[in-house]
Amino acid sequence: MDRGTMYNIDLSLENCDIDILDNGRTIKDVIDSKIKELGSVDNEEPFYVADLDSVYKRHLRWLTNLPRVKPFYAVKCNNTAVVLRMMRALDTGLDCASKAEIQMALSLGATPDKIIYAHTTKPMSHIKYACAHGVDVMTFDSEDELLKMSLCHPKAKLVLRITVDDSKSLIQLSSKFGAQLASVGKLLERAGELGSEIIGLSFHVGSGCTGGSVFKQAIADARHVFDMANLLGFQMRLLDIGGGFSAIGDFKEKFEEFSVIINEALDEFFPPDCGVQIIAEPGRYYVESAFTLAANVIAKRVICDDMDEDSEVEGSPDRMMMYYLNDGVYGSMSCIINDPAHSNLEPYLHRVVDSSERRYRSAIGVQPATALTK
Repeated sequence: MDRGTMYNIDLSLENCDIDILDNGRTIKDVIDSKIKELGSVDNEEPFYVADLDSVYKRHLRWLTNLPRVKPFYAVKCNNTAVVLRMMRALDTGLDCASKAEIQMALSLGATPDKIIYAHTTKPMSHIKYACAHGVDVMTFDSEDELLKMSLCHPKAKLVLRITVDDSKSLIQLSSKFGAQLASVGKLLERAGELGSEIIGLSFHVGSGCTGGSVFKQAIADARHVFDMANLLGFQMRLLDIGGGFSAIGDFKEKFEEFSVIINEALDEFFPPDCGVQIIAEPGRYYVESAFTLAANVIAKRVICDDMDEDSEVEGSPDRMMMYYLNDGVYGSMSCIINDPAHSNLEPYLHRVVDSSERRYRSAIGVQPATALTK
């Protein structure tokens, strides 16, 4: 963590080491120190190192490009305690998708008014928990969900999620979540019959969006629903433009590009003086480049193309090394399976960068999940 930019943020946590990188120290130095510490007690488990300055810089980038949009960090993306404490220190809200996430947010000092229960299919027990702990803002997209909330949390402040065009996104969500525009009228009328309070609307264009024009259409659709709801007597005052934002790889420059489109659409359909609060639910945007995983090579073997093992020669150009790590796709690298559209794992060859040892073609094999030291 850079002392110059982070000195005024209190991130002290039990069971969490916070290092201030001064006097030329780097994350590499932190990793080296941790490896020596764990090695002294025969602990070979992998561990993470988080660059909190990276999170902070992403926040500044958000404020610069989307000044009207308050971020509600998506807890499901990375619920590490220090990340959530960081978000609270930066005065973001929190997007929680379950009772467990709400519990964690509250335990770390988040106030109920800074939480949105942003899942459209909620267990009744989770709704009751939210009600008992003052978490009132939550989303819905069906009559069934309306009925559950009218029974379990009649004073809830509801946000209607609608479907929007997500055809330009790598991960599409419209088949799972959101009310079709054609059914919105009946849903609003049913909410009125139940005495439910609807305060706003949400949408999600999908993760890994490749075409910013869908944001403008989604915001235009939202304006249409706002007008419809206002005519039915609802006091609409919140617009949630969803998540799925990224700023690495092919999306490195798209965040600024999409921000221009979003800002122009908001100014057109929800001008600053309209009284509507604008929020979003970024998750990976904040943490996608903040963590380094340090894993141990626990085994290795030599593979030789078109040769049997008995004929291996130390200097053979066909020699290939297979290294096995003690973490993998059933652990920290599960994103390779669960979120392949956004996987951007970059090897950081910690100890061989400055080594003069001979190098060989190499492959990495990963093991099932192990407990992580964080």
